Amino acid sequence: MALSRPKERIHPSALKVWRIHGIIFFVIELGVALGYCFLAREISALPKFLFYILLALSGFMGVLHIIVVPQIRMIYWGYELREEEVDIQFGIIVIKRSLIPMTRIQHVDTHHGPFMRLFGLATLSISTAGTKHQIPALKQETAESLRRRISQLALESEDDV
Repeated sequence: MALSRPKERIHPSALKVWRIHGIIFFVIELGVALGYCFLAREISALPKFLFYILLALSGFMGVLHIIVVPQIRMIYWGYELREEEVDIQFGIIVIKRSLIPMTRIQHVDTHHGPFMRLFGLATLSISTAGTKHQIPALKQETAESLRRRISQLALESEDDV
């Protein structure tokens, strides 16, 4: 019997943050292509056609990083908080599903970088003895609320054992 998909979704502003990251990667990739162009001008032994290949590749990767990948990530990211466990689903090509028992949770953190902070988002990190799981791009209030609730449920499940 297959598990139903987690009910909760990450915040729609995640698209904006991931697209900004995509633009940054695109600019770096484009810089490499342009750097090669200037280098090929100075060193005549370097093939000039390689510049066009790098330019096309950076354009293709830019479209992937800015448009395609963020949209797909948005579709497959999901989470659900239950009394006994946290259910997380993510992935693009390979969809990964993690069920984290409350009895295994050691601590829960929230963090956010400059772009996440700009949009009022935070990432929730759940640590167990061997792994660290993350739920990205939650509203800061939601992330804090989940952090408190998971901590409380983990403490209660520890008391039950």
